[in-house]
Amino acid sequence: MQKKTIRSDSLASSPGVDEDIGDAVTVAGRKILVCLLADYDGSVAVRLWNGERVHGDADAACTVVFHHPSVLRHLVLHRDLVHLAESYLAGELDLEGEMVNLFDLTQHALELHFFWPDKWRLLRQALRLPAQRVVAGSLAERHRQPRVNNTQESIARHYDVSNDFYRLWLDPEMLYSCAYFRDLDQSLANAQRDKLDYICRKLRLEPGQQLLDIGCGWGALAIWAARHYGVQVHGITLSEQQTRYAIERVRNEGLAEQVCIELRDYRDLSEEARYDRVVSVGMFEHIGVANFPLYFAIVQRVLKPGGLFLNHGITNDTGWRDTPITRFMNRYVFPDGELARISDVEDAMEKAGFEIIDVEGLRRHYVLTLRHWVAALETYREEAVAIVGEAAYRVWRLYMAGCAYYFDEGSINVYQVLTAPAHQSLASPLRRDDLYKKECAGKACEHDDRK
Repeated sequence: MQKKTIRSDSLASSPGVDEDIGDAVTVAGRKILVCLLADYDGSVAVRLWNGERVHGDADAACTVVFHHPSVLRHLVLHRDLVHLAESYLAGELDLEGEMVNLFDLTQHALELHFFWPDKWRLLRQALRLPAQRVVAGSLAERHRQPRVNNTQESIARHYDVSNDFYRLWLDPEMLYSCAYFRDLDQSLANAQRDKLDYICRKLRLEPGQQLLDIGCGWGALAIWAARHYGVQVHGITLSEQQTRYAIERVRNEGLAEQVCIELRDYRDLSEEARYDRVVSVGMFEHIGVANFPLYFAIVQRVLKPGGLFLNHGITNDTGWRDTPITRFMNRYVFPDGELARISDVEDAMEKAGFEIIDVEGLRRHYVLTLRHWVAALETYREEAVAIVGEAAYRVWRLYMAGCAYYFDEGSINVYQVLTAPAHQSLASPLRRDDLYKKECAGKACEHDDRK
């Protein structure tokens, strides 16, 4: 990645700076930002604690507001973007407008490089700023835990926040995974139903089959498969709140004879359990690369001969490295989150004895999904804050906006990988035409439940 080099004249003589106006702290902050943003031509504006706009237009799509100069001091002295995010969680920093636009400024910061004379000038200015710092409080302490792989405790930290909180910004089916859009104008509700049906068609579900749904969430796919395809479903999750919600929904929809939802770890599946089909949607990110062999071995064990396994999971282009973004994710969002390259996922599948039948990237669909989620979360901000608090609201807003940016940019992706046990007759047709039929099972596409 090419570094942006800022030369000394940008800091030595900042345009528009009058040291006779304002106090020394504001002058120092202004000089620092003029230097840092000298080569930035993006759409984000920046405003100081006194209301002064240092960079960008008044009607900018996104504006970063420094409420306290200590944030800027720490940024210069430590180049720590995680602390910058924590400052937003703590309210020392605000982000106004379309947050997705923020991340091209983040990329600019990551690429900055200074010669030593510039570094000394920035250091002198930074030391003129106060060192007071507000920490993100109990939320930070809650998430700063040792990383553990796919345990009930780690899952609870993310999914047991509150069903009411998730209900604010998810679709009516309560799906917390990538939708499948027909076009840019399709509603999220319809796109999520299309995703459910698309997965069922990929699995070639038939009445009477046994389906295992690993990480079944709030039960949407299990219910859809049972209702529209007549299969028996065993859904498992490590979230207590998801389990209670899914069981109640199954009961209310009269599907208790077809759908069994359990609070169960996939590693605790019975040795005798066997299924015609296995599916996992949106859980794979919690597995951990070191656990791939065990995970795929268990799926291989429980899958009947001639069965199909579909894994829907997020990947990235480098593997999980120590970066500001991954540190923030593990500290505040997914304590056990770890992404792998799609080639590593496929390699682990093949080593476990699977034949890969179909691989489809849905990156653009996740961009659209995340934008819907962020917009809904921002729309229901007051309700969200009342349920989970201001800091937690900011965590989810920042996290999802960042994901939308990086899915759009292409460094993270999401794939549906359809596999079957190797060296066996395949249950899939010769061609893929059946996957693209226009009508959905049960004519689900005719519904449009907009919020």
